[in-house]
Amino acid sequence: MKLQLLSTGLALLLLSACTQAQKQETTAKEGKVKIINLDPGHFHAALVQKTMYDEVDRVVHVYAPEGPEVKSYLNRISDYNSRQEDPTDWEEKVYTGSDFLEKMLSEKPGNMMVVSGNNALKTEYILRTIQSGIHVLADKPMVISPGNYPMLEEAFATAREKGVLLYDIMTERHEITTLLQKELSQIPEVFGELQKGTQEVPAITKESVHHFSKIVSGKPLVRPPWFFDVAQQGEGIVDVTTHLVDLVQWEAFPEVVLKKSDVEIVSARRWTTDLTPAMFEKVTGLDSYPEYLSKDVEDDLLKVFSNGEINYTLKGVHAKVSVIWNFVAPKGTGDTHYSVMRGTRCNLTIRQGEAEGYKPKLYIEATHVESPEEFTRSLEKAMEELAVRYPGISLKELEEFTWLVEIPDSYKVGHEAHFGQVTQKFLGYLAAGTLPEWEIPNMIVKYYTTTEGMKKAMEP
Repeated sequence: MKLQLLSTGLALLLLSACTQAQKQETTAKEGKVKIINLDPGHFHAALVQKTMYDEVDRVVHVYAPEGPEVKSYLNRISDYNSRQEDPTDWEEKVYTGSDFLEKMLSEKPGNMMVVSGNNALKTEYILRTIQSGIHVLADKPMVISPGNYPMLEEAFATAREKGVLLYDIMTERHEITTLLQKELSQIPEVFGELQKGTQEVPAITKESVHHFSKIVSGKPLVRPPWFFDVAQQGEGIVDVTTHLVDLVQWEAFPEVVLKKSDVEIVSARRWTTDLTPAMFEKVTGLDSYPEYLSKDVEDDLLKVFSNGEINYTLKGVHAKVSVIWNFVAPKGTGDTHYSVMRGTRCNLTIRQGEAEGYKPKLYIEATHVESPEEFTRSLEKAMEELAVRYPGISLKELEEFTWLVEIPDSYKVGHEAHFGQVTQKFLGYLAAGTLPEWEIPNMIVKYYTTTEGMKKAMEP
């Protein structure tokens, strides 16, 4: 009898293990990936489809409330399909109705859901979709309020149980100057070791400047009015800073599994960008503020808490991330990025200002070098080795102890193309049935950092 019970128990364990393994095989044996695009209210939803993918079915099922946002998304897809150079071939099957979420969950016409839109319910959309056994590729941020953070943790736990993948779109990992900054920071003969830094002079600083009025895919961007409601879009401190916190983790501790206890929020602050009615009309097409924005209007100015800064430590390393939103960039400019990593031998600095023609450029600035000749030899050797993986890159000495990394234009594909690169990487993870072991815990830590930063900034 005992032997029979033991055999039964072993059989159940083996069955459980096999079931989990089958779940993890996911899309690789299901054939084509079939995309569901849920409530595509942000232009990023269309950018995922700016290119075709061999692994993806051309038919995309769309579930959304009726309105201008889904129409804008469909117009972008139509533009991609009809462009002369490398047109796409998407077929959109669209359902619009107030019950769009329930309709999607009941019909389940695809195995990968893309979500990029109003962030107020995004965390719930993610959790409900994961609970239905559908993979999720989510635009950032996956959560905008500290109160909903536990829901995101539940989504990751449920994804593990269901054998499905949950991943966010971190486009900035594919920007070439950031890639090379990371690569160089891993070469001790050049960078030394990452400093610990201080609150006043952090070891890593990342600042991102964005603009409400901009051109996307060759056309002026029309933003939905809710984009300016932080209750729906999220404050800047939990929105764009997601990218910056991700880069701090990805560059400073590559492939290291992080924990929430590794994070200590030192200080945080938030402030507004003020828009006039004319500015608001230019980017939304509306000649008055919706009622839900009245809480943020003072003397006819719309005050949007789109700016934020977090000073924190990660495993004892001081970092500062900042996001700034202006209304429109000066002519000939655009969104900009500034980043510095401070090593014991040099600083690796990305600048994108007027001197750089508003294009990101990577500088190597030797700081603590006993022998300039030895450092130069080490740097030249390191660049020769990197050039094997990144053909065409080279060094240009600007002045003593300062070099510019010259990068061929072929690597500068632009922000919009990065969405395709992230999607292609996710498709690879689907085929493998798993994410790298550090990705999930580090996503959890990333959103812990942004939401805890938000809590700190809200303190009196």
